[in-house]
Amino acid sequence: MKNSSTLKTQLYDYCSNYVQERIDSYQKAMKDAQDSANSEEKSSAGDKYETGRAMMQIERDKNAKQLEETIKLKKALSVFSPLQNNTDTISLGSLVYTDKGIFYIAISAGKITLAGETFFAIAPTSPLGLIFIQQKTGTTVVFNNIPYIIKSIA
Repeated sequence: MKNSSTLKTQLYDYCSNYVQERIDSYQKAMKDAQDSANSEEKSSAGDKYETGRAMMQIERDKNAKQLEETIKLKKALSVFSPLQNNTDTISLGSLVYTDKGIFYIAISAGKITLAGETFFAIAPTSPLGLIFIQQKTGTTVVFNNIPYIIKSIA
């Protein structure tokens, strides 16, 4: 197993890249929807033109909402350093080693594989994250009737 500071930095970088890719994707989708709406040619069937523009506006609005949520994830990452070390209790930025897997408390980015090891990036406000926060090594927590034994915290 790698040094926990190196792992935490790599996980943080992965989450940052994950968020940036989503931001770029939503911005491109919004631009594409706007370009498509702008290029709709006015035909003799005015309703068709208006329907096309309305559909593109709905698509743009949907992407704008997803972009807004993703920007919130970016802000959530910006409030902590991957190098902060609080190994007494689980907090934002902690690596939590349990009998069920290794969890990175940051943002909900799902399953991450680094150097052959699997991690689960979860938000501290997620249902499991809320159960983990402020717990200590050796504690057993229960989520969905499944016990998780906290082996260590990095």
